[in-house]
Amino acid sequence: MELNESELIEKEITLRKMRLTDEVLETRRSSIRWLALSLGVLNPGESRLSSLAVLDALVHFQFVKKEDPDVRAMIGYIDANWEKINEKTLRYHLLRMKRMGLVEGGQGRFFFVRPSVGDRFDAATWSAGLFDADCREISRKVGDVIKSIADKAL
Repeated sequence: MELNESELIEKEITLRKMRLTDEVLETRRSSIRWLALSLGVLNPGESRLSSLAVLDALVHFQFVKKEDPDVRAMIGYIDANWEKINEKTLRYHLLRMKRMGLVEGGQGRFFFVRPSVGDRFDAATWSAGLFDADCREISRKVGDVIKSIADKAL
């Protein structure tokens, strides 16, 4: 019996371990681009400024202003700091980040996923718990499969 592997995929997580150089931290835009590449929001070589602008707006509201923005507030921030963005494009990127497991929304407001423990407005707490539960579950399942393979070899 052949498995349909695509039906087994519950979620994909893209994390890139990247060097954090002085040049990366030199400007806000280069830092946002590094963050987008590291979290898989952007792929190497891509130049979609709109996805970077949406990520920057989320970082600004959650970790600087410590509030959950609505679409109007995000558009205002992006228009002032990047370039004009239309609501359809903004919602597209928010939905994409939601499917990636980075963003949640409720009552017309958007925010990065909440950590299982700690203050979601604290960058260190948020980043430490970002994929913690998913990685533990993936690790457990990998161990279960290896054990099953080893048991079958006996």
